Amino acid sequence: MDLTLKCLHNLFSLREGSGGNPAILFNVEDRVKMWKVDRIVHFDFDSKKLVNDGLVHFGFHDKDGRLYALDHQKHFLGPVKGNDSLEWTLAPDKVFDGVPNIRADLSFPIYIDTMSDGSLIVSCFGNNQLYRVEPAKMKAELFVDGGSLGMKHAGNCVVDDHGYVWVNEIEGCKIWRFDRKGEPSLVLGNGSPGFHRDDTGFDDVRFNWIYDIRKGPDGNIYVLDSKNFAVRMIDLANNRVRTLAGTGTGGYHGDGGSARLATFGSDPTARFDGPISMSLDEDGNIFVGDRYNHVVRMIHHDSGLIETIAGKAIVKEDSHNNLEETDPRNVSLPKISSMDYYGGRLFVPTDLTSTSGDLIVLRRTR
Repeated sequence: MDLTLKCLHNLFSLREGSGGNPAILFNVEDRVKMWKVDRIVHFDFDSKKLVNDGLVHFGFHDKDGRLYALDHQKHFLGPVKGNDSLEWTLAPDKVFDGVPNIRADLSFPIYIDTMSDGSLIVSCFGNNQLYRVEPAKMKAELFVDGGSLGMKHAGNCVVDDHGYVWVNEIEGCKIWRFDRKGEPSLVLGNGSPGFHRDDTGFDDVRFNWIYDIRKGPDGNIYVLDSKNFAVRMIDLANNRVRTLAGTGTGGYHGDGGSARLATFGSDPTARFDGPISMSLDEDGNIFVGDRYNHVVRMIHHDSGLIETIAGKAIVKEDSHNNLEETDPRNVSLPKISSMDYYGGRLFVPTDLTSTSGDLIVLRRTR
């Protein structure tokens, strides 16, 4: 898998989905002003520097705000210290001189989350393995061997409020739930692509290439059902899967209206077709990396409306964004990687070439 597994492009338009109602268009435009560009970082994949030059572009904040830098292609990750270095690394072999390494057979690591006891869970796309890490003991052990379960490309590993670990099987079109010992306790989907736009029970639900899952502030699991061009929610209290956004077809429609009627960008020739990444804030608002429409879109939790908050039609495939830019609608996001939200800021990384990219940090203004 290349570094653009979780990427998107950008396009800003308020043209469709309003039903011709100018009041809705005005409302959407006003809401967009909620966001400003906080900062832009130019990064270099080949650089040995961290925050200033790139590894942070593919990283995640934990529940306490600690940032973990994750180098997908070089097979390591670690917590970022304030002096632009890593406290330790998790990798097959030592990465940096002077930085202790916890050994684990990582192969294209893709996500990290925290267990209730403070240990970490790391998922790997390349070998379908999950590792449980105890930093205090400088120890890592195999938690789940997805290969032995027949997984096709493990995605994120998300810990829910009860300590279960959820994993999306990207190409395998399944979602797994594991207990604290790494034993499977639930599987959603039968491995064959499918889609139900209406609410569906656990036994009948189908997915089609799942690129992202996240835990929401309500404790439910949110699913980016990418080749179904949809956002769905696993309702844990009622054992149902609900479609929150998308119609099952590609396009760019719906801004200013119900997210359930919206469409997301498509390139049928691409292996990883459909929206590519997702994140949620503390209020349950959902952010979607709409890859082939070149935009970031926001689904409002309170109203169910969808809007575009960043991106533009004409993207610069190999040119950095202006460091002085403050308007999210003027940034160019040709290839967005995994987005992350923390503390009123949305972190939107984009690759530009095979060796460089930008990190766009959006800040909520109200």
